[in-house]
Amino acid sequence: MKPQSPDTVPTDVYLSFVSSLFGNRKTLFTGVFVHILTYVIVFLSTGAGIYLGLCLAFAAVFAFRMHSFWQFDAANKHAFSRADIAHWETRYVLGAAGTAGILGIGSGYAILIVQDPLAEFICIAVTMASMVSIVGRNYGSQKAIDLQTMACCLPIIIACLMSEQLYKSIVSIMLVPFGLTTRSMANGVREFLYKNVIASREISLIADRFDTALNNMTHGLFMLDADNRILVVNRKACELLNLAHQEQLRDCEFDVVLRYGARHAFIDGSLPGLIQRQMAQLVSGSLSRTLIQFNEDLFLEFSASRRADGIVILIFEDVTPRIRAERKILHMVRFDPLTGLPNREYFVGIVKEKLAARTREGQIGLLVLDVDDFKHVNDTKGHFIGDRLLVAIAARLKERAGDMALSARLVGDQFVLFFPNEDGEPDLDSRIRALHAAMAGTYDVDRNSFRVSFSGGYVTMSSREFRPEEWQIKADLALFETKSRMKGGCSAFEQEMDARYVERQKLKEDLREAIEGGRLHAVYQPMFTPDGSRIDCCEALSRWVHPEKGSIPPNVFVQIAEEMGIVTGITRFMLNQACRDCATWPQPMSVSVNLSAQDLRSNEIVTMVMEALDVSGLEPSRLHLEVTESCLMDELATVRSILTDLRAKGITIAIDDFGTGFSSLSYLDTLPVDIVKIDRSFVRDITTDSRRFKLLCGIADLSRALSLEIVIEGVETPEQLSLIEQYDLADIVQGYVFSVPVPRDSIAEMVDNLRRHQPAMRQDNVA
Repeated sequence: MKPQSPDTVPTDVYLSFVSSLFGNRKTLFTGVFVHILTYVIVFLSTGAGIYLGLCLAFAAVFAFRMHSFWQFDAANKHAFSRADIAHWETRYVLGAAGTAGILGIGSGYAILIVQDPLAEFICIAVTMASMVSIVGRNYGSQKAIDLQTMACCLPIIIACLMSEQLYKSIVSIMLVPFGLTTRSMANGVREFLYKNVIASREISLIADRFDTALNNMTHGLFMLDADNRILVVNRKACELLNLAHQEQLRDCEFDVVLRYGARHAFIDGSLPGLIQRQMAQLVSGSLSRTLIQFNEDLFLEFSASRRADGIVILIFEDVTPRIRAERKILHMVRFDPLTGLPNREYFVGIVKEKLAARTREGQIGLLVLDVDDFKHVNDTKGHFIGDRLLVAIAARLKERAGDMALSARLVGDQFVLFFPNEDGEPDLDSRIRALHAAMAGTYDVDRNSFRVSFSGGYVTMSSREFRPEEWQIKADLALFETKSRMKGGCSAFEQEMDARYVERQKLKEDLREAIEGGRLHAVYQPMFTPDGSRIDCCEALSRWVHPEKGSIPPNVFVQIAEEMGIVTGITRFMLNQACRDCATWPQPMSVSVNLSAQDLRSNEIVTMVMEALDVSGLEPSRLHLEVTESCLMDELATVRSILTDLRAKGITIAIDDFGTGFSSLSYLDTLPVDIVKIDRSFVRDITTDSRRFKLLCGIADLSRALSLEIVIEGVETPEQLSLIEQYDLADIVQGYVFSVPVPRDSIAEMVDNLRRHQPAMRQDNVA
């Protein structure tokens, strides 16, 4: 680490050495005063005028050096290059060497010319004393040491040698090792200082880097001594704990700092005691990591490391965003995002917790609510309005339930309520039914008003008997019972429902096997002209005879098939069977087959119909397809496209049960319809109720105005038939007044009988 020359040391160190030359100016004033005084004394004692000249030289050199010092002070040292520093070193060396040269000349002159012992002694003594000071003042420049040593010693050595005095010459030669020793001492001082400067600079650099790293950490840090006093604290710690004056915190007690934070209200009032206990556990080593909540907006996670000497390092970070994200995720996991109510899993967890906290057994209740006809809201108003309606329902549910029940959203438009019945109400059923009734009513959503009713199913049981895997099954069974009887009601679970449910599940499996095994069969109800002279078409009706239960009504097994999503299997069977049977009947008699809503959800039905026609060889014009208005509620555009495609292939399209659905008249104009089948509800009581008869007439007039063929269903009495025929209300009549549904073979017999009766009827007409 020895600096051989200025070029081998860093610029800043070189500058510091040169700057040291221009320091400690008091010694210069002392030196010039002593030098001038000495030479004045020599002049007075010897009368040699040269010493007065040397005094003037001392003054001139001193003035030059002072001017250089002042210029150096005024210079911008931060802008110095190495050349600039070398220039200033040279200026200093010139001044210092000038002073040393005057001393050397004065001493040599006294030895060689004056030859006065007192003058020689005084001059040499002052010169040697000045050489001693060279080390202390000029260690920063090797040039200055070398030149000053030579300037002082060389004139003395030359003068002694020229005096031809042996002892003086020998003694003068001893100045050479003296000068070398002086030079070596100065170099030693410079090397020592150089090492310390470099070491100090490295320590400063390390300290600066450490300070930079410490104060730019994303974590807060406290270093505490064994007495719990703060040794080190970084800027982030002060920011996180809302503490000022980072430097002033050193040597403060950590507990006092925390209490200071509490007084300045960054800690919630109820928390300081808990926080101090947690901190004490960290500092003592009983905890290595902990999460501390300082207030609702600040969560800090601390970790502690304890050293053998008792020093504790606390590192902590702000985990508030993480805690908020975790809470948000937990809320998303636990709560329904639309309504804000607990979801099913969290609801079950809350119920379990409440029951586990009960100190005594009691009756509890669970109610499942289903919004009636909610699908109609989505279809007519859109899903956005439907969602807003669910939000309004949830808000009313929470309001009506209050502290009496815990509400949650199960799925879709189903809600559930738990009645803990902590007050031991004996008539829990009445409380449940009252809440169900309170939920029905008008809901206003975005300038839309909805009259909403709820189908409910509930179960009551002892709190000890609660089983999460069973309660919803029982409540759903009760809900299913309500829907099967009358929407808008509320039913309690009864054990018989379970048996009926099991039986229904068995019936589903049997129906699936019957459809897959082709064990259904078809019957046909003829459609006559109003005068009964001709069968125009026959409606194909599916029948299922269960091997154990006997004949199952169509409204039962068709509904089950729709629930199971296998009604298309029934449709496929009926299409194939009806087309084969109709192909055996005399032309132009047609057959009519009903399609379900599920059939009209994809173009697969078109392929199915064409395959049935191709296999049977039946002409497309002899096949009628009936769709109910409920089929038109789902995806009207898709249904319109499918029916248009079928009609383009020559198949006749009929609307069945016309008048029982929504917006019936609008469908007559927008759909590819050929036939309107007026529902039996419009025929009932037309012989006694004039208003109902007028309504039937109006529908018939409208249909004829649209060039639609009219079929009236459910005509059961001759009086009804007579009135329809008299006012020409129908093109075709279907009902028990002509025939009940019959097997396919009976159709051919009925046609033959009508043909045989035709001549007799014509003869009667002629007569």
